[in-house]
Amino acid sequence: MESSATHAIAQALTRAIVEHRLQPGTKLAEQKLADHFGVSRTLVRQALFQLAQNRLVTLAPARGAFVATPSAQEARQVFAVRRMLEAGMARAFAQASTPAKIRALRGHVARERAALDSADAGRSNELLGDFHVRMAELMGNRVLAQMLGDLVSRCALITLMYQSASAAAHSHEEHAAIVEALAARDAERAEALMQAHLEHVQAHLSFHRKRPSNNLSLALGPLTP
Repeated sequence: MESSATHAIAQALTRAIVEHRLQPGTKLAEQKLADHFGVSRTLVRQALFQLAQNRLVTLAPARGAFVATPSAQEARQVFAVRRMLEAGMARAFAQASTPAKIRALRGHVARERAALDSADAGRSNELLGDFHVRMAELMGNRVLAQMLGDLVSRCALITLMYQSASAAAHSHEEHAAIVEALAARDAERAEALMQAHLEHVQAHLSFHRKRPSNNLSLALGPLTP
């Protein structure tokens, strides 16, 4: 029971970060979170420790927990790892592509478009990140899906801090092109498109932007486990 409650809290906070409702540097006060979720501070502390292991939260002695603020160097390293993993994933997916898998990805891309058209920034950010995890899931590779899930969550913080507002629509268009290459079972093109896509996302990062700030009380309203 305790482990499931801890997991639910960690998932809710992760979702709030991915949807850009919790911003880098936000203080995660244990008592406020405990009151919000109706649990003990011990369970909150366990959830925050889990998120710290995934580099989404920073635990500062005598100061408490904060949403992580990834540096420019860390951002570059995260994208380097993603390029290494996902270029190979795109090639492997194309080689084992099936109509059912392509239908699933096309459905996902359609939901991205709908979220962008409705100006639902939180939902579109979540879906744009999940596209990459969904590919790994459709391949049946749980280890890769988990690794990408962690990396995509870290990228949510990075994009919140450094990405321009116009980049989301461009990412959607590139996802659509990747799916068409996968549908054609063109492994070389799928790999090249994925590599170029991740390079473009990184290129749209501005490492000289002022870091955004927020406070926990503003984010807790829509935050649900």
